[in-house]
Amino acid sequence: MIKISFPDGAQREYASGTTSSEIAKSISEGLARNVLSASVNGQVWDISRPIAEDATIRFHTWNDPEGKATFWHSSAHLLAEAVEALFPGTKFGIGPAIENGFYYDIDLGDRVLSSDDFGKIEDKMKELARQKNAYIRSEISKADAIAYFKDKDDEYKLELLEGLNDGEITFYQQGGFTDLCRGPHIPNTSSIKAVKVLSVAGAYWRGDETRKQMTRLYGITFPKQKELTAYLEMLEEAKKRDHRKIGAELEIFMFSEKVGAGLPIWLPKGTALRSRLEDFLKQEQIKRGYQPVITPHIGKKELYVTSGHYEKYGEDSFQPIHTPREGEEFLLKPMNCPHHCEIYGHRPHSYKELPIRIAEFGTVYRYEQSGELHGLTRVRGFTQDDAHIFCMPDQLKEEFLDVLDLTTYVLKKFGFEDVTAQISLRDPDNKEKYIGSEENWNKAERAIIEATQEVGLDTVTELGEAAFYGPKLDFIVRDALGRKWQLGTIQVDYNLPERFELEYIGADNQPHRPVMIHRAPFGSMERFMGVLIEHCAGKFPLWLTPDQMAILPISDKHIPFAKSVKSQLAQHDIRGYIDDRTESIGRKIRDTELKKIPFMLIVGDKEAESQKISIRKQGEGDQGSMTIVEFVEYFNNLL
Repeated sequence: MIKISFPDGAQREYASGTTSSEIAKSISEGLARNVLSASVNGQVWDISRPIAEDATIRFHTWNDPEGKATFWHSSAHLLAEAVEALFPGTKFGIGPAIENGFYYDIDLGDRVLSSDDFGKIEDKMKELARQKNAYIRSEISKADAIAYFKDKDDEYKLELLEGLNDGEITFYQQGGFTDLCRGPHIPNTSSIKAVKVLSVAGAYWRGDETRKQMTRLYGITFPKQKELTAYLEMLEEAKKRDHRKIGAELEIFMFSEKVGAGLPIWLPKGTALRSRLEDFLKQEQIKRGYQPVITPHIGKKELYVTSGHYEKYGEDSFQPIHTPREGEEFLLKPMNCPHHCEIYGHRPHSYKELPIRIAEFGTVYRYEQSGELHGLTRVRGFTQDDAHIFCMPDQLKEEFLDVLDLTTYVLKKFGFEDVTAQISLRDPDNKEKYIGSEENWNKAERAIIEATQEVGLDTVTELGEAAFYGPKLDFIVRDALGRKWQLGTIQVDYNLPERFELEYIGADNQPHRPVMIHRAPFGSMERFMGVLIEHCAGKFPLWLTPDQMAILPISDKHIPFAKSVKSQLAQHDIRGYIDDRTESIGRKIRDTELKKIPFMLIVGDKEAESQKISIRKQGEGDQGSMTIVEFVEYFNNLL
């Protein structure tokens, strides 16, 4: 007999070899019908896999991230089976589940796949799903696996096998399709009811631009048709909210091929908007004792060797800049923290000065792959609302909680109410990814966990998501469409102060090492702006929007009065412009609505005579006539 422990602490005994499916059925028939996979001792398994020893178990349904991932990975295999049936000879790379759906990288030889092929792929997937074929797991020797894929002439699977050994290779088969895969998978194809092939793109094999470009086919599936319908409706709304589209329409930012991919250019309206974002945070930081600094966009290679960024970010950085001096190399800075360490270290410090909080809106550069660039949310040059706090160990918790308070305040200020705090820790099985001692990491991880527990913050924990120098508390926001975005972050770091040999003189008159907190409530100005545009569909908070009103004169003779209105409102910090085009008032109103200007102030003979303005509110229509004083009061009550 084996002992099975459940999340609520209960325990039951079962015969050795019992499956998760059988355990679920022993609890309830309803649970058994809905379980897609199960975590057994922390590893996600097929529910048909026998359990041979004592274990903890947690079931995953469609409502759990692990359940969705299992469902979508299984659907990727179904997609591959359909493609192979329709296009014999197709070779296959990888087919993982992603945040929404899945993709499969395929090599169709000389054939070019287009959206015209999506319908027949979907039909074939649904036909195969109705066959209720089981996903069958089998362990296989490396020699047999190599023989199988040699016979299929699939060099991609053969390359994946190179890094595997006997005892760690498994195949999964459903229907007529067999794949190299670790799993897990759902029991059979019958639960895949709704299917949609979403898009096709190019993808270099293993992300290497020197390798062959494969076809990446994206798809999504659901257990019910109504869920697919709702998802497709959300996608349509997302297209309307696409920050690239709205950003161009509202003249917020642009890209130029001559300047370079992934390097955004902020236009006047976007610059005004971004400046207000920065001013808002600068004022908050000054209230909390931060000192602003400015550092260069480049630094000597040795600076980033010392910090560890050259080793860890070298492949993602722009190539070194060689100067006329032999052997001298500079890098576009990948992070601001090494520069801030140098600021702290430029003179001695007493414990009486600590904590020292320095802040910078610093632009950094990473060479993201061209296929990964996406508007403002994935760029090669971005500005972080970066700050670093140098404090004594006994000040760490208080400082961390103050930063936590600031970050949550900032996110709520912009309407992000649904926020998940994620504790991002090391990958315990891959510690070579990180710098620093075990002791330092343990102290840093414990500090974050204890601080969040002290304030009762609900958190989730993710292994392997830490920065290379320290653990993080990341803030995942859910936007108006329910999509998740990682924005702000707080990091605890014992390692960079050590690498830069930073010190302060303590009350005992002896040198001590400070602790460093990295924090960025916005994350990056570019990413935050992209997410904010889509969250509010370009209808920014009134205090933030570049043009708060547009004055629409009915004819040219009303322009002088329009100028007088604009001048009076400017004295009350209400900003906007006069639409003096020779267009009808109806056309001006329509165009202003499309620009998402919060207020339209219409002026004609009646308004000039009464010294009032007719007010229209964006999306709500006529608000009546008001004097300038009345409008200013009305406007300020909305801020």
